[in-house]
Amino acid sequence: MLYMSKHPYGLNVSDVQRTLSVAVGGSEAGQVFEGIRRFDIYVRLEEPARNRADVIGQLIIKNAAGQRIPLEELAAIEEVVGPRQITRENNQRFITIQTNVRDRDIGSFVAEADAAIKQQVDLPPGYFLKWGGQFELQQQANKRLMIVVPITLALVFLMLFVNFRSLRNALLIMLNIPLALVGGIVALWLSGQSLSVPASVGFIALFGIALENGLVLVSYLNELVKDGVSIAEASVRAACARLRAVIMTAVTTALGLFPLLFATGTGSEVQRPLATVVVGGLVTATILTLLVIPALYHWFADKPADMSESH
Repeated sequence: MLYMSKHPYGLNVSDVQRTLSVAVGGSEAGQVFEGIRRFDIYVRLEEPARNRADVIGQLIIKNAAGQRIPLEELAAIEEVVGPRQITRENNQRFITIQTNVRDRDIGSFVAEADAAIKQQVDLPPGYFLKWGGQFELQQQANKRLMIVVPITLALVFLMLFVNFRSLRNALLIMLNIPLALVGGIVALWLSGQSLSVPASVGFIALFGIALENGLVLVSYLNELVKDGVSIAEASVRAACARLRAVIMTAVTTALGLFPLLFATGTGSEVQRPLATVVVGGLVTATILTLLVIPALYHWFADKPADMSESH
């Protein structure tokens, strides 16, 4: 690093920087041709001289009056440790500090780290912190999910209502969502994982499977009641008849996700949370669907007269 001193030599900083750039970085002096190949010729100091401050200080700078002044008389040459690259964003300099978070969720780590920095670090005026990386992506994804998930559930509820023409039947099928949610949360807790964007995507996939199982069961319940079977008997018969279909749906899905559940290589940080949520949710959704929905059907079923009119 150069610190220019004030001397009446009539030199500009650019003159000194130009000489130093040629001596250390090199300057193109011509080209050499070998057949059809062409090579540039660079002129600069030898490598040992480029790394020695005393040699660099002997560089001669010529001013407009013809004086030949050594560089060491114009500037103080010091070796300092600084950033290897100066980057800018939005016309502002910034420096990146990277860290890897393990065995805990990123959200709580950022909150704790941000609080510690505010208490212990006094930033100069004009300096500010911005958390990026996976945390920034997670925050952006969570904002989108907060909009997309309610809209999706509302559309699903509307389609169920249009299909069954029954508000109570649609609500009964939507009860599968919290039943599946319990298993996904417990699976994350048992595996020591935290709620992340892949886990959130897994919950969305899990909701679709749970709603499908509930749709199959409630449809069969309505058919039995429409045929004159009592609600109590229809609940038992529907649970037994749809047992194989519901279990096969859960088992085939879980078997397909088992390789992701035990993944350890590249991409496992995305695959494992998604598979954990879906597999754990399928366990509770499958069991509770066959037990809770038939048991609650008595309160959510339409009367036979209403069902005959809707169908």
